[in-house]
Amino acid sequence: MNPPPPDPLGDCLRDWEELQQDFQGIQETHRLYRLKLEELIKLQNNCTSSITRQKKRLQELALVLKKCKHSLPSEAEEAAQELESQIKERQGLFFDMEAYLPKKNGLYLSLVLGNVNVTLLSKQAKVTDAAFNFLLVWYYCTLTIRESILINNGSRIKGWWVFHHYVSTFLSGVMLTWPDGLMYQKFRNQFLSFSMYQSFVQFLQYYYQSGCLYRLRALGERHTMDLTVEGFQSWMWRGLTFLLPFLFFGQFWQLFNALTLFSLARDPECKEWQVLMCGLPFLLLFLGNFFTTLRVVHQKFHNQQHGGKKD
Repeated sequence: MNPPPPDPLGDCLRDWEELQQDFQGIQETHRLYRLKLEELIKLQNNCTSSITRQKKRLQELALVLKKCKHSLPSEAEEAAQELESQIKERQGLFFDMEAYLPKKNGLYLSLVLGNVNVTLLSKQAKVTDAAFNFLLVWYYCTLTIRESILINNGSRIKGWWVFHHYVSTFLSGVMLTWPDGLMYQKFRNQFLSFSMYQSFVQFLQYYYQSGCLYRLRALGERHTMDLTVEGFQSWMWRGLTFLLPFLFFGQFWQLFNALTLFSLARDPECKEWQVLMCGLPFLLLFLGNFFTTLRVVHQKFHNQQHGGKKD
């Protein structure tokens, strides 16, 4: 006997029944997900409001304790100091709790991302930061190697702009070793915002400097080994002075980073050596970038006023 002919419709119906069963499971899973999500949002809101109330009362308590501390008898001073220590410890615990709760974006993130919640609910943030800092170390190391090769082949890169990348490599390496903690979390958003702005300025510099260099090379006014830099050199004077405000803003942001880190280093809760070791390179980068740029601008003004030769 010949086997019965295949029944395509029957196979389709059986597949549909299997899909229906899977779909019912998906619906149930999605229903549970929505319930858990609503429960999570309620817990987040309750936790945030409770922490806010506690922090406000702790501030009021610390203020009252500070006012009455000088009038306390000697036997009560030890108890007052112990209470102050417990208040500071509680504030640190609240800071750790808030790291896992949604928070409002700062001005920069609000302008760029709007009200998008960028808070990570796990330690994935530190892993992501470590990968980012490792890429910065790799990036600046490759720049120093490239510039050394170009200098050996006749490139006229200014000395500071080469040394600047060695300092940046050291800074990125220290950031890579900075453990997660209270001081790191206080500086993290500021550093990431600065890195985003610096990337934007580097894109502007590369885009416009490459076009300017191409034109000058075609006119025979620049060496074939000259390249774009993270700063301002004399050959950029014609057509690229609009970059100066962006550069100066980024340089003063480096100074702000240094001052922030020096302030954190004086915090009694600060135990990490990386805080001071990051502040010093930021200060050095500001001084080198700012005064080198000023020297180039002053030199060009001086040459123009005295009819000197253009670089």
